[in-house]
Amino acid sequence: MDEEDTDGYKEPCNQCAAVDWGISDEGRFYCRSCHNVIERTREVVDMSFTSNSNRISRIGNKSRIRKSERGYIWMLCEGFQFILQNQADALLRLGVAPQFKDDVLCQMWRLYLQKSQQGYTRNPIRNLRFRGAALDSDTDMDSAAESVLSDNFTDSGSVLCSSAGSNAESSSDWLGSDYSSTGTSASWKRSRSLMTMKKTLALIHLALVWSREALTLSDLLRLVKEGHVPYVTAYEDLPEEMKLCGPDALLFHVESIPSHRSVHKEAQVLVQFLQLPAFPPIIPEALLHPAPLSLRYLTDANLPDELHRWVCVLMDRAGMADQKRHTLDGGLRPVLPRYDLQAAALIIVTIKVMFGLDDHTEWDLSNKADSHDDKADMFSFRKWYKLVQAALVEAQQRRDQDTARKQWKGKKLFFVDKRDRLIVTKRRRISENVQMCLKRLSSCPVAVHYGGASSFQFCWGDENGSDGPSLHHTKLDGVISLSNGFMTPLNLNYWHPPLRPCNPRTCASHYPSMEPTLPRSFVWLLQLFSFMLDVEAWYLFDEVLEMERRVFGIKTPQIGQQVETRKWLRTEKTNATQTGDPVKKPRTPRKGRNGINI
Repeated sequence: MDEEDTDGYKEPCNQCAAVDWGISDEGRFYCRSCHNVIERTREVVDMSFTSNSNRISRIGNKSRIRKSERGYIWMLCEGFQFILQNQADALLRLGVAPQFKDDVLCQMWRLYLQKSQQGYTRNPIRNLRFRGAALDSDTDMDSAAESVLSDNFTDSGSVLCSSAGSNAESSSDWLGSDYSSTGTSASWKRSRSLMTMKKTLALIHLALVWSREALTLSDLLRLVKEGHVPYVTAYEDLPEEMKLCGPDALLFHVESIPSHRSVHKEAQVLVQFLQLPAFPPIIPEALLHPAPLSLRYLTDANLPDELHRWVCVLMDRAGMADQKRHTLDGGLRPVLPRYDLQAAALIIVTIKVMFGLDDHTEWDLSNKADSHDDKADMFSFRKWYKLVQAALVEAQQRRDQDTARKQWKGKKLFFVDKRDRLIVTKRRRISENVQMCLKRLSSCPVAVHYGGASSFQFCWGDENGSDGPSLHHTKLDGVISLSNGFMTPLNLNYWHPPLRPCNPRTCASHYPSMEPTLPRSFVWLLQLFSFMLDVEAWYLFDEVLEMERRVFGIKTPQIGQQVETRKWLRTEKTNATQTGDPVKKPRTPRKGRNGINI
């Protein structure tokens, strides 16, 4: 290259008279014989200033992004696909079987795309995508959309694979900087068949039920709330190519955890929309069956293990031992069971049968258990209440503090319009400064640090850090007796609210109006299991009423009607009052904590 650049310069060197010139790194001429450097430099001609110098550029208010840099379109369902993949992977890390993702969730996702006409169809819907300028016609857009959906879901079973690397034509850049078609968000929210963030949890719940995993819906929501399963900030895990902007970006942005009732309702709608076949039977050995599930809740509530026998007796009485009642069958009106609520309602009804829970009977039985010679191994309702109440108050305070300290905003900035970027950035900076000031003034940690994922809310035992001593080994000899060769509860009466069936479309829950008149022991027990399942008390109360209808077979009772405990053990007549309390009232107990008579 030096010979070509110095070919036109034949002047001899002033020191050695040689004509052998070279060019240094700085572009200056030097003599190769004596290394003498002269003032001459290489002439460089920049053609960028002369080429297309007569071209006139149009000035406009639109973005100067070149067409090749804008990339290709990406479907909105692809964003939910990435979120489903991350949620499923999180459950796999928690111990869920791999078949849950590859064999169950894969097929349900494919079926959903086909039913909603977003994939596996010749005419996919066109307004559910982020539009780009790289495609010039609707035909190209349709072909690109079909290639994205067809290439993402391979035959190997990993339906939730990354779609960025599967499409060869759009492997480099995707669009995400402009709005989708006008009115997509409004039509999306009005539709009952298109995916939302809440429906991702509903779809995962259906896949867990099909796989007969031990995770109930309340367990899934608790894992989401504790951050083990991504949901609130799930959009942050989307690839950089899938930039969210415009009104449709709000579909991936949520600021709260949905309730148990709303997710169960979404799952029920999905069952009817997907027209799923009959689910695998929930056999008694399955962990979703009321028998093993109630044993788990008894352990968490620190109740004696002997109580599980009576729960199974009541389960047989209610006709819930049959696996058909717990197996979802895709018929005309399939009903998705609420496994966790059913097990908790069975335990509550069993405790009412054994202890009465009328603010009198349970304390009298506790006095008899305390006066027994071997009272150390005897279960006492009073002792159990004081122990669990202290742990419940502490757990509620800890949950409230964690909820107050939880960061409901993601680390990445989220804004719908680019013009709001400055405002969002300023608000984020102010909030970070306030958090820094609060962290310096207080000793409480700003971030919430949850422990490992667990199916239990309490820890009972003698170990350090436990909530109290365990009562699982205690006996129920103080509340049962041998009568005619059968073990029979000492409690004779069973009170219950009116058990008339209500129409859920026209009748709301009666718990808010009935709560002041209910016995305090029963209300406290509802609050305990509501905390364990993280549901509303009225929601669990309605399930208890439904369980009582199944157990006692009462459809249209009178107000305040009373049912004898021994009615399904042996025939015995008792009197009842209009309020549902026993005619023979024991002593007036003293008031304890939480308004409960002890």
